Amino acid sequence: MAKAFGIEWAPLKIPVRRRRQTFAVWLVSTLFLFGHAPCLILCLLMLYFNIYTRVFVLLYLGWAFIIDKNTPHRGGRLLPFARRLGIWKHYVEFFPLNLIKTHDLDPSKNYLFGCHPHGVMGFGTSGNFATEATGFSKLFPGVITHLLTLNIQFRIPIIRELLMAMGICSASKESLNHILTQMGPGHSCVVVVGGAAEALEARPGNFKLVLKNRKGFVKLALKSGASLVPVFCFGENDLFKQYPNPEGSYLRKLQTKVKDIATFSPPLFYGRGIFQYTFGFVPFRNPVEAVVGKAIHADAIPEPSIEEVDNLHKLYLEGLKDIFETYKTKFGIAEDQHLEFI
Repeated sequence: MAKAFGIEWAPLKIPVRRRRQTFAVWLVSTLFLFGHAPCLILCLLMLYFNIYTRVFVLLYLGWAFIIDKNTPHRGGRLLPFARRLGIWKHYVEFFPLNLIKTHDLDPSKNYLFGCHPHGVMGFGTSGNFATEATGFSKLFPGVITHLLTLNIQFRIPIIRELLMAMGICSASKESLNHILTQMGPGHSCVVVVGGAAEALEARPGNFKLVLKNRKGFVKLALKSGASLVPVFCFGENDLFKQYPNPEGSYLRKLQTKVKDIATFSPPLFYGRGIFQYTFGFVPFRNPVEAVVGKAIHADAIPEPSIEEVDNLHKLYLEGLKDIFETYKTKFGIAEDQHLEFI
């Protein structure tokens, strides 16, 4: 690796396989961070290109946001082939991502998977639960996952179709309830419980999870009768570095304010680029091991009490701790490191 002008450049002779991997992750990162604006601009340009493109765009927008507006809340529109596209193989091999099964899951039941930590972009969660590149359906036959994300994502033309093709749905209560109670056995939700607040904690060596007072997902699981499944993605927080933003700092206050207004957080992070390793928004090559824990079963309770929610929440925290303590040394984490729930 050559270094010039303070930048560590990638070697010229790199196998094509690795170039493909980098391109796949670069493409996903670009769409995640900047894909919304080009989609909006494309629709706007087509409105003024000619009469045919104008009619097409108007028909599409009318269909998407009037006729089809509830689909992201009703299980989406999963296209199985989209999860098996060749790009996902290169995507997961970049890190690489691995999915580790600890217990069987009964396909006649519904599950609510809670994934931790959020990380900056949640590569481990999306790669394992929204694609087939790590073999989820082979490890857990009959279980169909629907990764949930912010509802604002489905207000962007074209982006909404790409997300739903991958089985991704809105993270609204209506959406969770529909998937867990109306779509039949095996259909399950995948929720990144820590959300935007936890993204601000995403940095190497940090094991703080925003989970102490997050109990809404537990209540929804109880109401629907779905089983909770804790998942921990070892290595997720090692994919990017983040500028220091301790509690009470001006930066953290600003980030929190933006999060409260816009529902998403703006972590100041950096990774690597395509041709150099010093800065950029492509993640570093670090393995991410997603360990799927034991399902925590609970009978459906239409109106669970605070005590019932607290008891199930406690069992969930214990299940997550068990995953971390069992596997941490295997993945290079010191014995004296422990999860911290905030």
